[in-house]
Amino acid sequence: MAHLFLVKDIAFQAGLSTATVDRVLNGRPGVRRQTEMRVKAAIAELEKQQAGAMGSGRVLAIDIVMETPQRFSDAVRAAFEAEMATFLPGVFRCRFHFAEVMKPAELAQLLDRIRLRGTHGIVLKAPDVTEVAAAVARADATGIPVVTLVTDLPNSARIAYAGADNRAAGETAAYLIGEFLGAGGGKVLVTLSSGRFRGEEEREIGFRRVIRARYPDIGITEISEGHGTDAATGTLAAAALAADPTINAVYSIGGGNRAVLAAFDAAKRPVRVFVAHDLDSDNRALLAARRIGFVLHHDLRTDARSAFRAIMSRATALPRAVTPSLSSVEIVTPYNMPAAD
Repeated sequence: MAHLFLVKDIAFQAGLSTATVDRVLNGRPGVRRQTEMRVKAAIAELEKQQAGAMGSGRVLAIDIVMETPQRFSDAVRAAFEAEMATFLPGVFRCRFHFAEVMKPAELAQLLDRIRLRGTHGIVLKAPDVTEVAAAVARADATGIPVVTLVTDLPNSARIAYAGADNRAAGETAAYLIGEFLGAGGGKVLVTLSSGRFRGEEEREIGFRRVIRARYPDIGITEISEGHGTDAATGTLAAAALAADPTINAVYSIGGGNRAVLAAFDAAKRPVRVFVAHDLDSDNRALLAARRIGFVLHHDLRTDARSAFRAIMSRATALPRAVTPSLSSVEIVTPYNMPAAD
């Protein structure tokens, strides 16, 4: 397998031992296909990063850890890669660890493995649970800064949060749905991927507050723990529709929007207004097809830039830590949808 990089750099990028990488590179027997693919992906990642310009600045290797559906992790990867290629004066190398569903203990073990292997920083999207907070504390105690991404761990040792004001985003969704439904009212299906994520909880709190205060004729039905996956979310949505014939709107906090719409189609029920989050590939297609009405979006490249700056401030021992500003939430319709990167 042709490559231009040190075995230790490929091993770091792939999250494997140098001995395993050496076996793959030299075509030795006893290597699983999945391991070979990880090594190939690591080399391709390093090639892209090298093309982004190594320059003369210090190279900071960081780890991006996320529990999230693939459609969102793809968008985050693209944002970090795009921002990494232009970020100066330092140069970042990112290693990505994505899974659609992880147990808290598995997440904590992954963070501990990264800590023991060594890293200049961790960018983390994870549930706000005790096991994860403890792993963050262990990383911070060894001098590894942790920045939370899009969903916060406010009671942990993280040094900064990079993302939007989730409570304000939920309030915005309530305003859009409330004004659209008007005096006729209705019932909103609120979908969460999991109640463990602080960002989703903040969106729901903001949404419920405004609905309760300004639109008392609108009811709310909540489904959760579909983890943003189509199969589980679709099953939960179908059950909710069967139990309540008055549901006529959706506020999708946690994703799985194709499955939610399929549940409405199967029940032969209309959706008067559908508000979703994030311009991932699914939501772009659904918005263009007019299946959903609004997407609340914030610039993930802004979040990536904030995370880079916060980690750099710790790595370069700046006299004053960088505090990222919250990224702004944009209301996107089929008529103002920005071009894909």
